[in-house]
Amino acid sequence: MLNSRSALNTCSAWPVDRRPPARRPPSPRPPLEVRQVNAGGEIYWDPYDAALAQDPYPTYRRLREEMPLYHNGKHDFYALTRAADVARGLPDWRTFSSARGDILEIVQSGLEIPSGTVIFEDPPTHDIHRRLLSRLFTPRRIAMLEPKVRDFCVRTLDPLTGLDGFDLVAAVGAELPMRVIGMLLGIPEADQPAIRDMVDDSLRTEDGGRMDLDGGAVLNAEAFGEYIDWRREHPSDDLMTELLTAEFEDEHGETRTLTRDEVLTYVSVVAGAGNETTGRLIGWAGAVLARHPGARRELVADPSLIPNAIEEILRYEPTGHSIARYVTRDVELHGQTVPAGSAIVFIVASANRDEDRYPDPDRFDIHRSMGHLLTFGLGGHYCLGAALARLEGRIALEEILKRFPTWEVDWDNAKLAQTSTVRGWETLPLIVGTSA
Repeated sequence: MLNSRSALNTCSAWPVDRRPPARRPPSPRPPLEVRQVNAGGEIYWDPYDAALAQDPYPTYRRLREEMPLYHNGKHDFYALTRAADVARGLPDWRTFSSARGDILEIVQSGLEIPSGTVIFEDPPTHDIHRRLLSRLFTPRRIAMLEPKVRDFCVRTLDPLTGLDGFDLVAAVGAELPMRVIGMLLGIPEADQPAIRDMVDDSLRTEDGGRMDLDGGAVLNAEAFGEYIDWRREHPSDDLMTELLTAEFEDEHGETRTLTRDEVLTYVSVVAGAGNETTGRLIGWAGAVLARHPGARRELVADPSLIPNAIEEILRYEPTGHSIARYVTRDVELHGQTVPAGSAIVFIVASANRDEDRYPDPDRFDIHRSMGHLLTFGLGGHYCLGAALARLEGRIALEEILKRFPTWEVDWDNAKLAQTSTVRGWETLPLIVGTSA
């Protein structure tokens, strides 16, 4: 949801054929093409290398052990992989600034960020804008969405029962986040798929590629202008109406409401970020539980374990695997100087597998005592939509397991996609009813 993984990044999934895959013996695991250099030779990590992204965890382990501050000369950035460094660095906005973005390409581009893009701001402006959004993402508003989220999952999954299989991302992961954001913003349900496709098309990159910042990768906020203008004349109980009417004290001490352009920016941020987290979370739930059928059986037998299982999935396969920052001053890290003006990447996915933070971190354990999860960030940019993402993930998994207690993945036809910031399933065809 609305988080520091970004409103300007590749979304989780694209419209694909919903026809069930033909029943066939599934391959045991997706093919891995990890570069052998990281098995013992010189360590290399490249956030744009799709082969490395297939299974980055052995590389992350070596980086934590041998090179906790890593410099990539090809793309000229630094990276931190240990949990202590990530937890210490993310809240330190004076040294590691968000004002130039939280995506590596944007940090290095010098792109001008519109005011109100709260995830790309530092205090004091960030705090003013975040307080305004925090008033909208209240526990009451999120709780009110639960029956609507469940109703959507029921209506989506019921027609799939009796089929041999379906694509989990196409059926649920690509649909649910867009529907929920539509509910929040007050966008009519009939228009929500078009908005989802517009967001996806504007933010998509080729697998392993850099964002094309000159070619339209940044979301066109004006696409929401018609809805905002209509909602101004027809107020309702939704987030868009509250953005139009909420009064706040700005950075100049003036009490006012948001301008139309500011509302456009806020809405585009919510729409872009909101499509990402839940879609990838649902995809990872399907993939991880296919590989851990014992844990899946426990969840079917005792659904009260599902909330903690969602936390473990978020730790084990985080929806956003890294967060970039701009270095504002020379800083000493692990005996080296990172110069002011550098780009630095905090690899959350590595921190989540750090032995100093989690015992036996490469083991998937739905009973694990989690503590504070780094997946949603830390400090002032902690994900505003974390509670909503958890709610969507929990309800989706509850309803999936009710109808499909067992499944395998057709790994030959599953596609894993990644950018410099996020990693998740673009397609995940399930073969349901198989025993494991």
